[in-house]
Amino acid sequence: MEILNSEIIRAELPATTLHASLGDASMASMTLLNEIAGTYPDAISFAAGRPYEGFYDVSLVHEYLRTFCDHLRTERGMSEPEVARTLFQYGDTKGIIRDLVARSLAEDEGIEADPASVVVTVGCQEAMFLVLRALRASDRDLLLAPSPTYVGLTGAALLADLPVLPVRTGTDGIDLDDLADRLREARAAGHRVRACYVTPDFANPVGVSMSLADRRRLLELAATEDLLLLEDNAYGLLNSAAERPPTLKSLDRRQRVVYLGSFAKTGMPGARVGYVVAGQRVSGATGGDSLLADELSKIKSMLTVNTAPIAQAVVGGKLLAHDYSMARANRREAEVYGRNLRQVLDGLDRRLGGRTDISWNAPTGGFFVVLTVPFTVDDELLAHAARKHGVLFTPMHHFYGSTAGHRQLRLSISTLTPDRIEEGLDRLAALIGERLSEEERAGETLPSGAS
Repeated sequence: MEILNSEIIRAELPATTLHASLGDASMASMTLLNEIAGTYPDAISFAAGRPYEGFYDVSLVHEYLRTFCDHLRTERGMSEPEVARTLFQYGDTKGIIRDLVARSLAEDEGIEADPASVVVTVGCQEAMFLVLRALRASDRDLLLAPSPTYVGLTGAALLADLPVLPVRTGTDGIDLDDLADRLREARAAGHRVRACYVTPDFANPVGVSMSLADRRRLLELAATEDLLLLEDNAYGLLNSAAERPPTLKSLDRRQRVVYLGSFAKTGMPGARVGYVVAGQRVSGATGGDSLLADELSKIKSMLTVNTAPIAQAVVGGKLLAHDYSMARANRREAEVYGRNLRQVLDGLDRRLGGRTDISWNAPTGGFFVVLTVPFTVDDELLAHAARKHGVLFTPMHHFYGSTAGHRQLRLSISTLTPDRIEEGLDRLAALIGERLSEEERAGETLPSGAS
C-alpha cells in the first residue's frame, strides 16, 4: 500500500463533546500536584498523603502471599490446583478475602459485618464510585458532603453525574445543623438527597474528628430523615489518643451506614485494595430482593470485573499474620505518625507562633494539618515554593472546588523523617516570611486613602 502523503492528519475531538466532568478543575488537581512534585524532585514534600515508607520490605510481600496460600490449604481445604486457580484466575467479583475483611472489622472496629455484605474493590476510590453510581437514578438526585472534602469523592461524584451539595465544616467535623438545613432545603426544592458522605476520623483534608455525641446525633438525624451515610474511614486506626472513638458503622443499629474502607494507609497503597460494606436490603431488584452489596457487584463486574486476586492475597496474608488486626499491624507506623504530627505542630509554634494572623489546627491523629495565612495560597504560589524554596504543600482551594480556601494550605506529616520535617518547616517559614514582607511592602506603596 503506497503512502501518498507523509503528513499525519489527527482526528480532533472538541472538549465540548466529551464528558462534562473532564472540564471541572477538581479533576486536574491530582495531576497538577504530581507534575509539580515530578518537576522538583528535591523539594521537601508536605503534599502527598502517602503512608510512611521506612518499614517497607519486599520480602514481606512473599511472606504474606505464602501465609494466605497456607490459609487456603488449611482453613478452606483447597487442593494445590484450587490454590493456583484462586490466585491466577479472575475470581469472585465481590472478592476472595471478604471473610477476612469482616473479621478484621470485628477485631479493630467492633463492626459485625456479614461477609455477604462486603465487596472488595480496587482501592476505596472504586468503592466510592460504585456506591454513587448505584444511588444516582435521576437528575433529581443529590449527594451531601462536607466542605472542604476529599477530591476523590468530588471526582467520583462528577463521574457518576451526581451533584454534590456542600455542608459547612466546623471545628469538630461536619456541621450537623447546617446538614439538616441543606437537606431540608434540597428536598423543598424538589431534589432527592441520596446520601451524605462523611469522614468522622481525621477527615481529609482538614484533619478534624467528630465527637462521640455528634456521631450519635448524626445517626439519629439519618434515621429521622431517612438518609444514608457514607462513612469513609481511611485514617481511623492512625490515632495517637489513648482511646479511639467508635465508628458510625459500629454504632449503627438501623442500617443507615454504608462503610467505605481502604488498606492503602494500613496495608499497602500499591496493592490497590479497598472495600465497601453495604448490607442494606434492596427490594424489587432483578432476580428478587438482594443486598446493596450485590447490586454494587453488578456494576463492578462491568467496571473492573474483580479486584486482582494476588493483591487481595497479599493484603489477606497481612491480616492473617496479625490476627486480623490492622491496628496491631500498624503500631510502628502509628508511632511514626504521632511523632511526626507532634513535631510539625511544635515546629510551627516555634517558627510562627508569635503571629496572630497565622493559625493552624491540632489533630490528634491522621496525616493532615491545615495552616491559615493572611495571603493568597494558589497553584502559582505552590510552584514558586517548589522552585525557589524547595518545599511542597497542597493549596486548600483544591478541596473546595476552587470556590474557597484561598488562604489555607494543607500539610501532610506522614512520609517525612524528623530531619526532613525540620528542614521543610524552615523552608516553609522562609516562604511565608517572604510573602508577608511582599504584602507589607505592597501595603506601604498604596496611595493615600486606598484600601
